[in-house]
Amino acid sequence: MSRCRWTLVVAAAFPLLAMAETQVAGSVDPLFQDLDVVDVRLTAPFAAIMSSRHENEQFDGRLSYVDEAGNSTELELEIRTRGRYRLKENICPFAPLRLNFKKSQTEGSLFAGQDKLKLVTHCKDNSERYLQALLREYLAYRILNQLTDISFRVRLLKITYADMDEHWPQQTTHGFVIEHEDRLARRAGLEPLEVERIGESALQPGHLNLVSVFHFLIGNTDFSPVAGSKENCCHNHALLGRDGGLAYSVPYDFDQAGMVNAPHATANPRFKLLSVRQRLYRGRCRNNEILDDTLEKYRQQRGAILQLSNEEIGLTNFTRKKLQKYIEQFYEIIDAPKKVNRLLVKKCI
Repeated sequence: MSRCRWTLVVAAAFPLLAMAETQVAGSVDPLFQDLDVVDVRLTAPFAAIMSSRHENEQFDGRLSYVDEAGNSTELELEIRTRGRYRLKENICPFAPLRLNFKKSQTEGSLFAGQDKLKLVTHCKDNSERYLQALLREYLAYRILNQLTDISFRVRLLKITYADMDEHWPQQTTHGFVIEHEDRLARRAGLEPLEVERIGESALQPGHLNLVSVFHFLIGNTDFSPVAGSKENCCHNHALLGRDGGLAYSVPYDFDQAGMVNAPHATANPRFKLLSVRQRLYRGRCRNNEILDDTLEKYRQQRGAILQLSNEEIGLTNFTRKKLQKYIEQFYEIIDAPKKVNRLLVKKCI
């Protein structure tokens, strides 16, 4: 689906309980229909890729896997590094990747319908801390999926990286791919929007408030649902909509969140936070009138969210306990009216 230029339509008013979302219009791609871990082998000149770290330089590679019927599939693709902060070699020696498939080859495969996919990698070889952070970031996407269909789906992979030039030793570790915004837009009956910024009144209030509380849950302040640092909106948010309707600002990239607690994450100096795990609400004051309804939705999903963290494979017992404690602290706040008033209502922007 190609991007479109979009005319912003500012709503004069919206219902207080505007929690209903657009009905998901399209089917989910095969890759994101299941949550089983997929074993794949990724073969490429990884030494050259990690040395290049340039978005305009792509390298030929191959992705292979064995399906449930025992059939082996190999797909040709191009690979390049991506990202900003994690693209820096001193931050992530093994940078995040973008996989560019040949769509004609993917038909009938697990990767049918895929063109370009973001791959979140382990960042540092042989680092249990970074692996645990990767799994916590994957879980953050899963939590948002639990709360709203208008969110990026993810799929966990067990990847064997094989350097075709044999400059790097073969290694096997986890990573996860993120649904492309074009595919999310198609699934939701929307289109990606190209604007420099967007007004709060042009965003679907229920979804915006839900997402704002989600950022508070995971302890994230590295985002903006209305503006970006480059030409297009928004910072760590993808903007989706349709001409004449309210838009949806959908978050991604949670490595700076307190719940993820990545080794490279730092407390946001803009807000003078003492720790990356310190929560700060960045919800919109105009949506305070629907905040109670938003929090009730989170209360209803409490058991399911905690179950996600309990069932997530690969987490150590230590990580799982810390993670669940962090989530429970969120619920202690939203279950206490005085804390809601002090930490959310009065902190809105």
